[in-house]
Amino acid sequence: MERRRSWPVLCLALSLMHLSIASGELRYSVPEEQKPGSVVGNIARDLGLSAMRSAERKLQVMSESNAQYFEVNPNGVLIIRETIDRERICALSSACSLHLQILLENPLEIQRVLVQIDDVNDNAPQFPNVNSSLEISEAAAPGTRFRLESARDPDVGSNSLRTYSLSSSDYFVLNVETKSDGSKFPELVLEKAVDREAQAAFSLLLTAVDGGQPEKSGTTLLLIKILDVNDNAPVFDEPVKRVSLLENSPPGTLVTKLNATDVDSGINGKISYLFSKYTPERILKMFSVDSKSGEIRVVGDVDYEEANVYDITVQARDGGSPAMEGSCNIKVEIIDVNDNTPEVTLTSLTSPIQEDAETGTVIALISAKDLDSRDNGKVTLRVSPGLPFKLKSAFGEHYTLVTDGRLDREVIDEYTVVVTATDSGSPPLSSQKTFAVRLSDVNDNAPVFSQNSYSVDVAENNAPGTPIVTVLASDPDVGDNARLSYSILPTTIHGSPISSYVYINPENGNIFTMRSLDYEQMNAFKIEVQVRDAGTPPLTSDVTVHVFVVDQNDNPPVILYPTHSEDEGLRLTVPHGAPVGHRVNKIVAVDPDSGHNAWLFYSIAPGDDSSLFHIEPHTGELRTAQKLMDDEQGGKTHPAYNFIVVVRDNGQPALSTSVSVTVTIEEKSPDKSTDFRITPHKGTGMTDVTLYLIISLGCVTLVSLLTMVVLLVRCIRHKGGSMCCYSRTGFRSRHSYQQRAHKDLHLQLNTDGPIRYMEVVGGPQEPHTRTYRPCYSTLSSRSDFVFVKTPMLSHNNTLNMTLTRKHLMNSANEVRAYSSPQPIRFFTVESH
Repeated sequence: MERRRSWPVLCLALSLMHLSIASGELRYSVPEEQKPGSVVGNIARDLGLSAMRSAERKLQVMSESNAQYFEVNPNGVLIIRETIDRERICALSSACSLHLQILLENPLEIQRVLVQIDDVNDNAPQFPNVNSSLEISEAAAPGTRFRLESARDPDVGSNSLRTYSLSSSDYFVLNVETKSDGSKFPELVLEKAVDREAQAAFSLLLTAVDGGQPEKSGTTLLLIKILDVNDNAPVFDEPVKRVSLLENSPPGTLVTKLNATDVDSGINGKISYLFSKYTPERILKMFSVDSKSGEIRVVGDVDYEEANVYDITVQARDGGSPAMEGSCNIKVEIIDVNDNTPEVTLTSLTSPIQEDAETGTVIALISAKDLDSRDNGKVTLRVSPGLPFKLKSAFGEHYTLVTDGRLDREVIDEYTVVVTATDSGSPPLSSQKTFAVRLSDVNDNAPVFSQNSYSVDVAENNAPGTPIVTVLASDPDVGDNARLSYSILPTTIHGSPISSYVYINPENGNIFTMRSLDYEQMNAFKIEVQVRDAGTPPLTSDVTVHVFVVDQNDNPPVILYPTHSEDEGLRLTVPHGAPVGHRVNKIVAVDPDSGHNAWLFYSIAPGDDSSLFHIEPHTGELRTAQKLMDDEQGGKTHPAYNFIVVVRDNGQPALSTSVSVTVTIEEKSPDKSTDFRITPHKGTGMTDVTLYLIISLGCVTLVSLLTMVVLLVRCIRHKGGSMCCYSRTGFRSRHSYQQRAHKDLHLQLNTDGPIRYMEVVGGPQEPHTRTYRPCYSTLSSRSDFVFVKTPMLSHNNTLNMTLTRKHLMNSANEVRAYSSPQPIRFFTVESH
């Protein structure tokens, strides 16, 4: 590109300067297709310059064309820079050369160089198309000539196209002609007449050869097609054809397909089908023939009763000129078929019907008919299986649909009935009639509660109007038959109507309290709820709701023993010289509450004399903590000791009761003590009274043991090995407890282990109380717990009682109790 841009500048410089330009020019020749670097000639030597001198004068070569095919090496030798294609540079010109300019400096000099490009046989003859098509009529006469396409060879001279040759053939030969310019072209000569029906095409190979050494050649395939002449008439495969056709075949039904052939080709062999011009009009209205495919199809209504056979003539005509024809006779026989389906008519229908309709109730009237005759017109009806209905023939072709089973709207509220009518044809035809039978509801289902019974816990001291439970019932009926209302059956609780305790919303079954409940008055009651639908007649269902009142710590403890007046308090005495630990008395208190709320703890309030006494926190036993002194020994100015005993329950928050206690010292031996038991203390002397007491206790113990043995034997005989019987005097250890009092009160308990603590939960406290002492197995610790509670029997003489397990621990001759939250089961007290 730099040389191209510098060339005009160089020409301008030469025009302004006196240059030395040689009068002659250098000539070189070089064959085309030489590789780059091939030597063309030694320019430096031909100009009389040495290699060094040519380098000093900066020998350069420039082409007059755009392409730079040559260059000069440092030695001044002209070499090929780019491969030269003579055919691309000079095309078909016989002479081909390139002009170059040689530029020398010091002094500036230009030398003209002519390089002649010699042709080499580097191209083979080539036909315009790989395949050449030629059409020849089968009527062409021998000797007819057909001009063929010439091949092209871009080489010149002896390397150009020299001659043609043709592959051998019995029908064709090749003739090569030469034009005035020396070029040659081929001609195909028909040597023998051809017959298209015998051979419709020929394939010949035409070859063009050049004169190069070695010679090269090119080929083309001659595809010779023989054109047809209409010299053959169409021919049907079956000149006479017999076919069958079902009556009532729909339009478009294929009757038959004809096939005719013509050995000619092209338009001479193209066949079209048509009815004969003598075909009757009724056939033309009944059938059609496709001119191209030869298919005969139905276009009218084929009825066996109108015609049972048709004779049709169809012609096949080719497209030659003149046209040639062939004909075929078709006999179409019509086959009678069962072509009418039965018809089902629903004359009347009763819907809906009541679900309690009796068997045999008429639901619908149905009729059937078939337009066919004989067996094809005989119709039978059937109803879809699995339905509680059946068909009964009334008269002729009329039927009645009646119930044939029990109906239940809650199971199926609507039936889809399908009646099928079938004739006796071959094959039989059938039709269906579908209709729906709906069932209307009757009140045949009573409401059903979601639960067999309900149990609910309600805390005592509740506010009136507190919701306690919702009872829910459902009714599978519909409408008014499923519209429910709730009510509470009238009954009494402790002489008061239940309506004064609870109220129920009749629409949604929500139960509310009408008053505040008191556990101590009533710990459980039941409500009989009735639900009623709005059907005719209405149906009802009842359910029992068990309401358990949950105790709250709303009652303080009550001191029952020893009896005392609120103004004076307790007045107790101790014998003169009572030792430390002497049992003064036992304070017994109860709490109307139950459970943890009824667990009691005894204590002495701080005071001047409180340190002189000690009370067991769980049993209430009051004992001396120090030796008491009378007036003479201690110089005491008052004759009694005063302190306050506090009884506290275990509720949250805890409630308590206190009583003032005055203890005086008596000089004489005490009368019969009101104590439950006198416990001797170690280190004290044994007085006569004490001796009498020991003897009495021994006798009582012996009698008790004999009694317990007798009762145990009776229990074993009566119960078959029962391990504990309960009496008014005590217990015998076993997992079953019984109590027999004056009224033959029976108590039974089942537990999983030794009993440490028992609590009887009953009704409100009464003046006359019963004391129950637990008995233990040999593995249990002793306890002096006493439970005083009057059980209240329910209306069926059965009392539910709660038992709580307490574990006891003995330490330093002290009985302490701690509770376990695990409940031990339930037992009942029955009055016999």
